[in-house]
Amino acid sequence: MSNQPFLLPKPISDILSVLPKYPQTLLFVQAVNLAVGGALRSEVMQPLQDKLISIRVTDAGVAYHFTLTPKGLVACRRIREPDLTISASAYDFLMLALRKEDPDTLFFSRRLCMEGDTELGLLVKNTLDALELPPFDLRSLSPPRILAEIRARLLN
Repeated sequence: MSNQPFLLPKPISDILSVLPKYPQTLLFVQAVNLAVGGALRSEVMQPLQDKLISIRVTDAGVAYHFTLTPKGLVACRRIREPDLTISASAYDFLMLALRKEDPDTLFFSRRLCMEGDTELGLLVKNTLDALELPPFDLRSLSPPRILAEIRARLLN
């Protein structure tokens, strides 16, 4: 891996930063819910319920605010200061999702930042480490897969 991580090109971040935030958050939480499935509804995740968490993608100029409920992640409008904000570049978040980077390595190299309730941040990290998550596969977010999931939810 090179010393300089990939950053989103400025024209892309300029566009993302001016788009409405709440619809982006809705798409983000739906993608996470689809990719991770029932793991978010495990007992291990209960201490994280009802905490306002923000994921800030530094090079995209966006932040996603959400909370965890028994049904999975739910998008929130920022109505108060988040309990926890986790910040990194889009590339670093992708590397974390693909399990090609360790959060501790990114944290100590100052590429991953936690603000707010640091005890909650450690709980999030340890909880995610304890979950048996399937490896992230970008194909799980393909349009046919998403449409099939929406159709299945509508039929139930």
